[in-house]
Amino acid sequence: MPIYHQLGKVPQKRHTIFRKPNGELFSEELVSTHGFSSTYSLVYHCYPPTLVKQIRDPYDVSPRIAREKHLKHTSLKGFKIQPKDDYLESRTPVLVNQDLHVSLAAPRLSMLDYFYKNSQADEIIFIHEGSGVLKTGYGKIRFEYGDYLVIPRGVIYQLHFDNPDNRLFIVESFSPIRTPKRYRNEFGQLMEHAPFCERDIKRPEDLETIDQTGEFEIRIKKQGLIYPYVYGSHPFDFVGWDGYHYPWAFSIHDFMPLTGKLHQPPPVHQTFETETFVLCSFCPRLYDYHPQSIPAPYNHSNVDSDEVLYYVDGDFMSRKSVERGQITLHPGGIPHGPHPGTVEKSIGQTKTEELAVMIDPFRPLMLTEEALEIEDQEYYKSWIG
Repeated sequence: MPIYHQLGKVPQKRHTIFRKPNGELFSEELVSTHGFSSTYSLVYHCYPPTLVKQIRDPYDVSPRIAREKHLKHTSLKGFKIQPKDDYLESRTPVLVNQDLHVSLAAPRLSMLDYFYKNSQADEIIFIHEGSGVLKTGYGKIRFEYGDYLVIPRGVIYQLHFDNPDNRLFIVESFSPIRTPKRYRNEFGQLMEHAPFCERDIKRPEDLETIDQTGEFEIRIKKQGLIYPYVYGSHPFDFVGWDGYHYPWAFSIHDFMPLTGKLHQPPPVHQTFETETFVLCSFCPRLYDYHPQSIPAPYNHSNVDSDEVLYYVDGDFMSRKSVERGQITLHPGGIPHGPHPGTVEKSIGQTKTEELAVMIDPFRPLMLTEEALEIEDQEYYKSWIG
């Protein structure tokens, strides 16, 4: 959970008179979640955020389900997703259920001609390759390799890239994304045992009030459709704001792994939680220090959740032939574990350099048509010696 933050100018009290230098009122907007019962921010605009000039025909971006029910260990070669110029066109759903969508993207160009708002889901955009600036009315966040960009639903944004070589791993969550509750005290502060702290959180900076009228296209996603809205004022006309609801970022390189005398289970790597799935970060770390320890993970059965691993970089001691950008899906109901020879090879090793993102959803995932195009058909046989 982000902490209280304020940028720009705000009045001393909420819902009170706040005027421009010419005597006109600034337009106040409450951006609230879960009705009025959860986190919120108060935003002050140069113009009312309701100046809709045109609504163009919506178009469907719903995932095309190819395999609704399945029970097979699956591997996807994520870097086979071909780059596209446009950011939204490049977003390719590969694994989905009613709680989350997992997509890959390789956009070449920055978002210059339109803005985007996801009104149906919070987003985590993991930056695998590339760098640039996330621009919103709340301010700017500089991003680079290894950053998680956390964008709450309803935030209008643009991604501006430094170069055309970008690879993104995107998770859309239909329930709020939070830091794990067990990491926070009763006041919401991250505790000493947490693997990261508030100093690691990148909050918006450099608020730029764009006081412009005209025609500005905002593509709004809702229920699997994108609605192109044309507004009469620039969406980044914030003169000031404060609260807890805003985009933020956290680098996987700032995650401090928890280690132990014997092999630690995946929950020690947890980074985010929702009501329906958890997300973990596997980072370079020291191995177990018991003299008889086996560092490689044991065989295990996911009884009540699927397991998704997105391989980022490094050498994975439990798997063979791992590629950057590879996704493995181990569905609940059948066991999986280290590949042949990797258990013995891990004995006596002192550290690992692996870097990966893991998702454990509590309901089964479905594969899309695009996922089948990049599937390694023989992966399920990879445990045969």
